Amino acid sequence: MRNTGGFTAGTGLGLAAKTALVLMLAFGQMASQLSLANDSGFTAREIADLNKPWAMAFLPDGRLLVTEKSGNLLLIDGDGVIRNIHGVPKVAYGGQGGLGDVVLHPDFESNRFIYLSFAEASESGNGAAIARGKLELNDASASLDDLEVIWRQEPKVKGRGHYGHRIAFGPDGYLWVSSGERQKFEPAQDMQSNKGKILRLRDDGSIPADNPFANQGGVTAQIWSLGHRNPLGLAFDNRGQLWVAEMGPKGGDELNLVERGANYGYPVVSNGDHYSGRDIPDHDQRPDLKAPALSWTPVISPASLMFYSGNAFPDWHGSALLAGLSSRGLVRVVFNGKEAVEVERIPLGARIRDVKSGPDGSIWVLEDGRGDSKGRLLRLTQ
Repeated sequence: MRNTGGFTAGTGLGLAAKTALVLMLAFGQMASQLSLANDSGFTAREIADLNKPWAMAFLPDGRLLVTEKSGNLLLIDGDGVIRNIHGVPKVAYGGQGGLGDVVLHPDFESNRFIYLSFAEASESGNGAAIARGKLELNDASASLDDLEVIWRQEPKVKGRGHYGHRIAFGPDGYLWVSSGERQKFEPAQDMQSNKGKILRLRDDGSIPADNPFANQGGVTAQIWSLGHRNPLGLAFDNRGQLWVAEMGPKGGDELNLVERGANYGYPVVSNGDHYSGRDIPDHDQRPDLKAPALSWTPVISPASLMFYSGNAFPDWHGSALLAGLSSRGLVRVVFNGKEAVEVERIPLGARIRDVKSGPDGSIWVLEDGRGDSKGRLLRLTQ
């Protein structure tokens, strides 16, 4: 259903070749172990045509949960057959707001919990929230039951931008949340706000006693790191390290290794400037604030982040893949400990909102969809 065949795209070999020397300098012998040329290309097959999709998560049976910003949670099988899931929270749809991320609880097969992030309205403004509920699927219906909100951005503010609200479960079972500064600048440094932060919670939204600022109470106790702008990518690597990809202002997109209690500087420092043209001091002017592992100017507009561990693209094993909006494709990054370097861009000809690895190691992407463009779900294979 809704399968229109495939097309073939190249894999950005020119850029990969140009970065070979950089790799040699940065990583020494590691560079010789990387395969930078993949002249076989890949095939992108359209699975479904969607309305402004935002995020996806695979169920254990291989089917996909996909969110659409307007407030739809969809169940999609490998042939593109779509079912609506009922019981989704009401969302404040508009601008960058709406229904956001979707993730499964690590023990989903026994407890059926899934987590949704979304923009929530109130009389005082909008803010991100996270709800969890039990996914019930049968032949006759699909629903999200016993829904409860377990976290909210505080305080709510006017505006419809920079919610962040990516979700990830860590190897230790804790729930991690990226919270944007809502285009208000100062909240990223305000310890009485949970905006512009990376947060660490238990799976029910309660606060671990060993969080770095737990003894201060309130929303401050949720904070793991601060000084973030619009963090839209959140993922753990195969060493259990947490990384965040975030949009800079005019220049200065960042990839950061998230460390306990660290301050990443925004809006005090950035490798970009304000859209008005007003200067922001660069990171090297404040060595007391944490500099990014990797920074982009011109920007790539990172919308999500994943680490690849499959076998379908063996040269990519251990790489990070960032979904790029303005860069209209995927950006591949490799690592040597805490060091990171871009090695390849995979052009897809559209703004890419999310990227995930399928159970068979194939790469699945969601096109953003703007205006009358709906945004497709694509499966990439070699």
